[in-house]
Amino acid sequence: MEQKLQVGIGYNIGMTRKILVVDDTRNVQVMLSDFLGGQDYEVLTASDGREALDVTRAANPDLILLDIMMPTMDGYQFISRLRQESSIPVIMITAKQAEADIIRGFDLGADDYITKPFRLRELLVRMRAVLRRAAPKEESEPSLTVGDITLDRGKHELRKGGQPIELTPLEFQLLEMLMHSAGKVVRRAGLCMRLMENGYSGSESTLKIHIRNLRMKLGDDLNQPKYIETVFGIGYRFMEAE
Repeated sequence: MEQKLQVGIGYNIGMTRKILVVDDTRNVQVMLSDFLGGQDYEVLTASDGREALDVTRAANPDLILLDIMMPTMDGYQFISRLRQESSIPVIMITAKQAEADIIRGFDLGADDYITKPFRLRELLVRMRAVLRRAAPKEESEPSLTVGDITLDRGKHELRKGGQPIELTPLEFQLLEMLMHSAGKVVRRAGLCMRLMENGYSGSESTLKIHIRNLRMKLGDDLNQPKYIETVFGIGYRFMEAE
């Protein structure tokens, strides 16, 4: 991993952010702690998923950098447990480069991934993007309502028929893009480009995983969708209320 970084790339969004580094390699913990500490982040560390859960519950970090291959409780098990109680954004840091492994992480609720070896500059850019998306808006923004689905952009909340539905930051952004253009097709290329511009990585197959997760959370019928329709060869459309 590249450890050199030019002075001046630091980013501060107004307050010190807590970053939890979960990795069973001590050298990685030290390297990331030193680097991120120098970028005005408060850094916490854990050596496996079980310890990471304890630290998360006690310190409530703003972002988690998560290794996958660890003893006791690996990264996949950790994300699965975490998403039962928290929507804290997670960036996977993994040596696994197979698409199936990456999709599995997204499917469990990860927000982004970066593969080893990686450049610290790239990691910092991805962190900034994820933190920016997850941060609460300073000004109240109007809600989007289509049928029985209401997306409150100011509170970062989703409700279906008045009942709250938990979304990851990425799922919220995708649904916001679709609902904003309700009744119109949002092209796959445009969705992928918007995600990449905001620091996400992934292909159209990864996008499909997130769309599927959204449909499941909305209780959509995959065969006869009521909310998110696939327009084959083009993209997706959030269907207008009847």
